[in-house]
Amino acid sequence: MSARTLFLDKGIGESRAVVQLRGRPERLLIERDGDSASARLGARVAARVRRLDRTLNLAFLDLGEGVEAVAEAAKLVEGAALEVEVTAEPRAGKAAAVRVLGPAEGEAPRLLAPAPSLEKRLQSFARGALTRGPDAREAADEAEETALALLHPLPEGGSLSVEPTRGMVAVDVDLGARGGADAKRAARAANLAALTELARLLRLKALGGLIVVDLAGRGHDGDALSRAAREAFHPDQPGVNLGPISRFGTMEILKPWRDRPLAERLNDPDGRPSALTAALRLARTLEREGRVHGGARLLARAHPEVLAAFAALQPRLVERLGPRFEVQPDLALDRAHTDVTVR
Repeated sequence: MSARTLFLDKGIGESRAVVQLRGRPERLLIERDGDSASARLGARVAARVRRLDRTLNLAFLDLGEGVEAVAEAAKLVEGAALEVEVTAEPRAGKAAAVRVLGPAEGEAPRLLAPAPSLEKRLQSFARGALTRGPDAREAADEAEETALALLHPLPEGGSLSVEPTRGMVAVDVDLGARGGADAKRAARAANLAALTELARLLRLKALGGLIVVDLAGRGHDGDALSRAAREAFHPDQPGVNLGPISRFGTMEILKPWRDRPLAERLNDPDGRPSALTAALRLARTLEREGRVHGGARLLARAHPEVLAAFAALQPRLVERLGPRFEVQPDLALDRAHTDVTVR
């Protein structure tokens, strides 16, 4: 039996695909109505070279739909049309990264081929049937919650914190209840478990770049930890590089960026759920309650910003449930909280 299981939840305005590794979420892929097709990982685009920076050896490309990308400037000419493939999605303060395939013919910018579907991407991670329906929705909800958490428990005790910063991802391994008479053995076990968990969590959170791990304890077995890290990060190859353990007890890992970070997709810069995220969650709650309480009328209260985003989803929810729910603005609720009652 495969260690990985696959789930696909197709909701109103959003589809979510989940890979679970031994029953825990490992990847969460999200597609929303209105997403830019030119910014998706794997999309092929006829791009236009907008500007060259020979000092940095960078070319700034226009992919269309307001999406900018960067590529190496060698042998490129300003104004040229190029066929490119998106290798890293744009994220806060960073343009998309692309691989230049060659010159493009015809109008640019324009989409040449869309990114692989969620189903195809799921099948690239593991073989097996896709689970749909309520189980898939539950798996996607759990994956969202885990992806947004900062603190994660380790098997057999201790915890792992994963905190993205502007320049790196800071990771701390805490022994917690693992401490005791044999602190060195406890630290070794915690660090080995933490590296395995960290690789899974970084895939789930869609984080990359420089990762600095503050290991527990002192006097680390560098060879054992390096072997564990290589095995744990094997699914992320090619491109992962591991540094030696420093005299300060930290391990550095360099992991390529590929998908847009989940926290950026789900939250606003202030860390709160975006109005669209909250609206999509409200639609799922209404759909669930509507099916549980067949025929009953529902009343939903939410912040006006959430209801403004929900307006585009409402007609499709009416198609599924009928016109038996009402929504009301409530300034006393923040975007993270909505209230649905059965009338």
